[in-house]
Amino acid sequence: MENFVVSARKYRPVTFDSVVGQSHITTTLKNAIATNHLAQAFLFCGPRGVGKTTCARILAKTTNCLNLSDDIEPCGKCESCVSFQNNASINIHELDAASNNSVDDIRNLTDQVRYPPQTGKYKIYIIDEVHMLSQAAFNAFLKTLEEPPSYAIFILATTEKHKILPTILSRCQIFDFNRIQPKDISDHLASIAGKEGIKAEPEALELIAQKADGGLRDALSMFDLNVTFSKDQVLRYKEVLENLHILDYDYYFNIVQAFLASDLPRALVLFDEIIRKGFDGHLFIGGLMEHLRNLLVCKDPVTASLLQVSESARAKFAEQSQHTPLSFLLSALSVTSQCDLQYKTAKNQRLHIELCLMRLAHITDVLDLSSVAAVDETAKKKVPEPAPADNTFVEKENSVPVRSAPAAPVPEAGIAPDERRPLPPPPLRPVSKLKSVREVLTMAEAPEKNEPAVKAEGHPVSSRADRRELTPVALQEAIRDFLDKRNAEGLSSSTEEVALARPIELGNGVMSLVLDNDLQLEKLNEIKGELLYFLRSRFAADGMKIEGRVAPSEVKRMPYTPKEKFEYMVTKNETLIELKRRFGLEIDF
Repeated sequence: MENFVVSARKYRPVTFDSVVGQSHITTTLKNAIATNHLAQAFLFCGPRGVGKTTCARILAKTTNCLNLSDDIEPCGKCESCVSFQNNASINIHELDAASNNSVDDIRNLTDQVRYPPQTGKYKIYIIDEVHMLSQAAFNAFLKTLEEPPSYAIFILATTEKHKILPTILSRCQIFDFNRIQPKDISDHLASIAGKEGIKAEPEALELIAQKADGGLRDALSMFDLNVTFSKDQVLRYKEVLENLHILDYDYYFNIVQAFLASDLPRALVLFDEIIRKGFDGHLFIGGLMEHLRNLLVCKDPVTASLLQVSESARAKFAEQSQHTPLSFLLSALSVTSQCDLQYKTAKNQRLHIELCLMRLAHITDVLDLSSVAAVDETAKKKVPEPAPADNTFVEKENSVPVRSAPAAPVPEAGIAPDERRPLPPPPLRPVSKLKSVREVLTMAEAPEKNEPAVKAEGHPVSSRADRRELTPVALQEAIRDFLDKRNAEGLSSSTEEVALARPIELGNGVMSLVLDNDLQLEKLNEIKGELLYFLRSRFAADGMKIEGRVAPSEVKRMPYTPKEKFEYMVTKNETLIELKRRFGLEIDF
């Protein structure tokens, strides 16, 4: 019985031209070999199964080929190529950094670099999963990687580029491998199926390619699995769906059709069928979001190219998108995204999805009601308004009232002249408690008059003769009274209380405060006007000003943490250090 070899090994590319979906990499490497511009170190990075190690081996084989063809392909017949194919090449060394990640492993490698190749031109070292090397191993590898012998080439491969030290990255020529497109994978699977004598439906191969998520090795593994599952060597779409446990497109097409028809019972029955087949609810919501997104991109021919599905599925998406309003798709995407975000925190996850389906099934009703309301509102606006009398105000929506200029006043019909009243002013929007214009004028005029002014609240302001002299003690007392007044009105905040509790410098009619941060300064500027009005009404200081500046270093900070408290106590008594040392005491940091 012949031993079975998996397709990922049996059909592994051996030339640059046979590499799938990485033409930007292979073209660069072939040009580097042709022009003899090979770097001393390469870094191949990208997701799994996209050809990093394969390209590293092809590069190693091609550079050492003794009879290289004009199209930069190894001959496969020379001594170097034959030894490579038999895994007996002494010039190509592969190291798995996942299991050989210590300093000693890297030192053994650097010791081998000193010996030139016996046959061929280069000694090539392929280090796979290089991100698994330890910090010390990376440091031991730096010098050799930066200044290797002329015959040494290092090829590093990794799936996690961000874990590699920047000093290593700076010494390498970096190649980023892309995820392979589903069409390239399905075409490659079709060619392998033809070589193996396997019949395959195009939809089945495209489904495998989409499930592989850009990894050719995963696609080949699923291909072998489905070939083994099929007894007659035929890959059918339905069997691949069942074998790979994938939710069919038809479920999403049917459930969206139920949403458009506001058929909630049908949507719930379809969801129950999906759950009974063993599919996860979160997977269903993710698939539904993807389906709605595909319908959205099909709306415009410019974005239709973003749809990566089979041709038959593309036609279905295009047909359903024509009957699906754009407003429905946007609203449905918003509802499903909220359901997806809240799924893991929901206590009853099935009910959570069913509530989402209920909202989706009634989106069309809501949109219809909103459109009817919009039509009614437009019809109301088109109704002609009666012509106003000559002596009335003409007030229209979103316009400024305009008064006509009659020659003589004319009384309104049916209304006595004394009963006519002007139109009420529009309601004012509530704002914060700012001073009125009258109050501001009172603040400016009160110092110049001997009679007391009147506050907005109805309390008289003290006359100039009744006001006291401004002293630091009286100022502190007045600020406390001001804070009590603000607290009674429900306007005070902790920020302003902390700001006004700072030490105050008083000189030349200027009250200066040193604050901790910009937030306190901003709060001080907000209440500065009200505070000045309060202080001027109590003290004979009409030209008084308030200034604040942020200087955290000048503010005396009280010890807070245990360490700060201990250091503060040491400044008072230095014997505490000796006490801590003798008894082996620790400070809880």
